[in-house]
Amino acid sequence: MPQIWMTYDELATLSGCSADEARVLAMHLSLDRRKSRDGNTRVKLDFGLMTRFFETIREGEFGLDDAVTALRETHRQMSGGFGTDQDSFRRGVA
Repeated sequence: MPQIWMTYDELATLSGCSADEARVLAMHLSLDRRKSRDGNTRVKLDFGLMTRFFETIREGEFGLDDAVTALRETHRQMSGGFGTDQDSFRRGVA
């Protein structure tokens, strides 16, 4: 199962509350908390919060399926190399 860690501000956005209320929520739900190297405390989402997080992604303006398709197409284009008309660029010839 994936782990998703969020700051209190991010959890507040997800939960529709303030950062202080998100902190209380994290304590109430006994979520794992960890101080990150950047100085921010992050909480690990439980299954219910992860489900809500994934729902918000699916409901976004840019569909998840469209994002996956775009990433695959970009990967295909980038891994395809240069065309035969651009061989001189590959050899470093101007």
